[in-house]
Amino acid sequence: MSLAAPPTFSRGSVRPAAPNGEIRRTLRAARDRLATRGETAPHFSRELLAQHAASLKAAAFILPLPVMATGFGLSVYVGPVPAALWTIVALGCYLALVATARKFGSEPLSAEAVARWRSLFLTGHAMTGLCWAYLAALDAGSVSGPAFDTFRFAVLFVVLAQMAMISFTLKAVVPATFALAAVFLCLGALARPNPSHIAMTAILVAAIAFFSLVSEILRRSALRGYVHQAEKDELIAELETARVMSDEARRRAEEANLAKSRFLATMSHELRTPLNAILGFSEVMAGEMLGPLGSDTYRSYVQDIHASGQHLLGLINEILDLSRIEAGRFNLNEEAVELVSIAEECLGVVRIRAEAKGLHVSGEFETDLPALWADERAIRQIILNLLSNAVKFTPRGGTIVVSVGWTAGAGQYVSVRDDGPGIPEAEIPIVLSTFGQGSVAMKSAEQGTGLGLPIVQALVKLHNGKFELVSRLREGTQAIAIFPQSRVLEVMPALDDPSWSGE
Repeated sequence: MSLAAPPTFSRGSVRPAAPNGEIRRTLRAARDRLATRGETAPHFSRELLAQHAASLKAAAFILPLPVMATGFGLSVYVGPVPAALWTIVALGCYLALVATARKFGSEPLSAEAVARWRSLFLTGHAMTGLCWAYLAALDAGSVSGPAFDTFRFAVLFVVLAQMAMISFTLKAVVPATFALAAVFLCLGALARPNPSHIAMTAILVAAIAFFSLVSEILRRSALRGYVHQAEKDELIAELETARVMSDEARRRAEEANLAKSRFLATMSHELRTPLNAILGFSEVMAGEMLGPLGSDTYRSYVQDIHASGQHLLGLINEILDLSRIEAGRFNLNEEAVELVSIAEECLGVVRIRAEAKGLHVSGEFETDLPALWADERAIRQIILNLLSNAVKFTPRGGTIVVSVGWTAGAGQYVSVRDDGPGIPEAEIPIVLSTFGQGSVAMKSAEQGTGLGLPIVQALVKLHNGKFELVSRLREGTQAIAIFPQSRVLEVMPALDDPSWSGE
């Protein structure tokens, strides 16, 4: 079964790279930022303590307000002197706590220093808790009865909520501050089993447990935020590392490509000069311009020398063409060209070689195709390379068909189809790569350089087109060069055409 033509063939259907030392430092910094995920990781403990200290400093003007309000209320129940003394002591404890927060972070913190600062903060909160424990230990019966119970309940509840919201990043801060107050409240309820007193005591003890839980939940949420931030920092660091390594690899590739271009430029001159001499002298000898060679063997040798020189010169030209294309220095000399005319010329060039091999070569060209805006030399090289491949690998008695026509997208295409041995599907990417050769080419007596199809693919891409290679093993191969609609020149009516009006 032969390959069918595709349905598209009918119209109307740098930044400087960093040294390795910088890469190592970047990786080390990333690993340091993402420390252990556990709650005892020094990095996260420092962050949580820093947030706690910042919260205390921000609330420095709010913390004394409940203390002063409580002192004023105490003066009503226990007298001005005890209330004043309590207020001074409580304000001193809060002042010491805020001073500790202001001093925090003034020196580098090691793991031992973090643990010491955490103990200092907990001690400061425990000292403030002693003041509230004194309030909880007062006997309402000897002070002022149920009114004092209500006052104490309100004060302790407000202070408890305030402390849980401000200092939640410090682990166990609520129990450390209000555990002793809860003990005194329970002892007072047992000593004076008044229903209202017991109810308020139970609410306060439950509130301490509740706000301890809320504080712990908020602390863990903050901890997860720091963990996610650390993960993001690590990802950014790894991306930065990858970018640095990519820049380094690109720089080396550019240097290698420049060295290759310089080498090819030098070698092209050094190789072409003696090759031209070899080709020239071999033509002189083959023509016997200076006298007969005297031997048929010598004539055969001269022909071999000339053929080998031509082959080597063609190889050098192909390598240089591909090198210029890859380096972006292949400039298209664009003009209006007739794709059918070029295909017919190329068909005539290879027909003699094809017929000598017993191949049948034919063309299928659509009529009235408009001109194509392209480089004539590049188009000719595309078609000749495709035809040469087809002739090279099609066995004796085979058929080669060259087609030119419209694509479904109003572009134009040129196709070379043969009924040769075909290419295994897995080898198509190989034969399209530079110097790549499939298994059929390896077994062929006419092995090439593996540059023909890569050059075709590159030249078609320079024309904003697309190159497709369709093949099935033992069924043949079809190579298709497709040129976009943007390169097709529309046929405009002549100015003196009566059917055309400028209005």
